[in-house]
Amino acid sequence: MKPVRICVDVMGGDEEPRVVLDGISAAIAADPDLTILAVGPAEIVEPFAESHDRVEALAAPDVITMEDDPIPAVMTKRKSSIVIGCRAIKRGNADGFFSAGSTGAVAAAGTAYVTPFKYEADGERRSIRPCLTSTLPNMAGGLTVFCDMGANPDVEPSDMVRFAQMGAAYASCVLGVDAPRVGLMANGTEDSKGSAFTKSCFPLMREQVDGFVGNCEGGDIVSGGYDVVVTDGFAGNVALKSIEGAAKFMMAELKSAFMGSLGGKVAALLLKKQMGELKAKLSGDAKGGAVLLGLRGVVVIGHGATSVEAVKNGALAAAEAVRAEAAECKSAIAELEQKNDPQDQATLMTHQ
Repeated sequence: MKPVRICVDVMGGDEEPRVVLDGISAAIAADPDLTILAVGPAEIVEPFAESHDRVEALAAPDVITMEDDPIPAVMTKRKSSIVIGCRAIKRGNADGFFSAGSTGAVAAAGTAYVTPFKYEADGERRSIRPCLTSTLPNMAGGLTVFCDMGANPDVEPSDMVRFAQMGAAYASCVLGVDAPRVGLMANGTEDSKGSAFTKSCFPLMREQVDGFVGNCEGGDIVSGGYDVVVTDGFAGNVALKSIEGAAKFMMAELKSAFMGSLGGKVAALLLKKQMGELKAKLSGDAKGGAVLLGLRGVVVIGHGATSVEAVKNGALAAAEAVRAEAAECKSAIAELEQKNDPQDQATLMTHQ
């Protein structure tokens, strides 16, 4: 495989740094061509790097916490693990970055340092808002691209159009969907449904988004009736955490039902493999994180309540995105965003 260097935020997530370090150890053990840049306080990352092959230390004395206001924190804590990790991509020291830290801070640092694509508006070149995107299993046996999952709580209708375009490009490039069906999440499928905001998004998406089929409901994130479901980051994050909470509740109830009687315990033993597969499917640990679409580099954000397995898979997912030439997907996004400026589009394509 192609050698890849991924920067991992040791201070990201709700758990102790040791959880992230153990995840890094598991990642390099799983991928012999992966080198990790462990970014965090020197007293943590330097001894770890000295005792591990293919791990390099990247000292970052500052820490951005979950309680920090993301944008001011990125502006003032320039020596934080999140900022230094994103700058490592821009400087060419790393091919990608993984963090389970503050979603808002990673999105802000990615926008500031990894550099987003731009679009033409009112005669000006403006940076697009990166869109936090992942795939969720659906009842049709496939995957649904869901965006935005929390990077942008407050957006404009034009941002939603670009989220939809990028989500469709992701579905096409990564999942191989020929003509992605795009839905706008609302409180009903009728054209007239939705808040004032979603109603203002609807005509723009119908006019500018190829494959737009109309409004969809929250349940359509997993119904399989749509290839891409688009919403703002606030509603998307609430929906995602609701799905995660419902999945945990269901698994707890199943465990209680199986363990409540001898017959249930026998059934649990017989279904142990299937239950393990179901748990893995519903858990976010298997994916490791979600990608920020719209940037010129690979940035993957993990869940704050992370685990060793999630860190391992997040680092591997970032490496896989780099190896799979995420530039192909990024070029598709560039084509959408740069269609009004062919000269700049050619520059971006060459940059990949």
